[in-house]
Amino acid sequence: MREFGLAPLSALQCAPDAFVRAAAQAGFDFVGLRVQAVTETEPQHDLRPGSPLHQATLRALEETGLHVKDTEFLCVTEHTTPADWEQALDTAASFGARTFTVSAGDPEEERLIDTLGAMARSAATRGIEVTVEPISYQAVRTIPQAVRVARAAGVKVLADILHLGRVGATPEEVASARDLIPMVQLCDAPAQAPATREGLVEEARGLRLAPGDGDLEIRGILDALPDIPLSVEAPHPRGAKDPRAWITYLAQQTKGWR
Repeated sequence: MREFGLAPLSALQCAPDAFVRAAAQAGFDFVGLRVQAVTETEPQHDLRPGSPLHQATLRALEETGLHVKDTEFLCVTEHTTPADWEQALDTAASFGARTFTVSAGDPEEERLIDTLGAMARSAATRGIEVTVEPISYQAVRTIPQAVRVARAAGVKVLADILHLGRVGATPEEVASARDLIPMVQLCDAPAQAPATREGLVEEARGLRLAPGDGDLEIRGILDALPDIPLSVEAPHPRGAKDPRAWITYLAQQTKGWR
């Protein structure tokens, strides 16, 4: 069976050390960690190396036997510089992470490729690969776009079931990028997409469903990416209310897709 893990957005209200322990108790094989906040309104977890929470999270990983596969997050814009990623990459490396995920907010592709290339070289010195996630409301939103940018910049592509569904990605498209995809983020959602960009953002950040509870094309995408690890990214109000119960439910719902 595939390895399956838990993405931090599924229970961002959980402190990372408690998140690791809850994931282990639910039966996940690995976790992702958000080492850099995306918005000012989300919980701000200080995971800088040497901080108390960093040390507590390392202990939780050691005691549970889980590992950190992926870390996140940075939206790369025309204003992004190394100062925006160096600390995050240091923190990711301190957890032994394999990847750091970004989205593409810069509409000028050549400049985006240059920035991602510089970031990839910086990450490589720490043993980390950069993964660009095509997101339905960002400049890079489709698999063909992501593949073009990734090959030019020397980065990988993170496949997210929600965003693939919202842009109409096909299993054939996904299969063509298989060599670039180290992980699939799994969730579900209603068939009808939100009508506005704001709605897409709200759905992606807080209104996803557990795998199997919605109408997205999941099996075809997973069949196109055999053996690639799955990470459940399903933020939902139930998770905000009772993170441990939600994490347990996500584990139960995910095992059938492995």
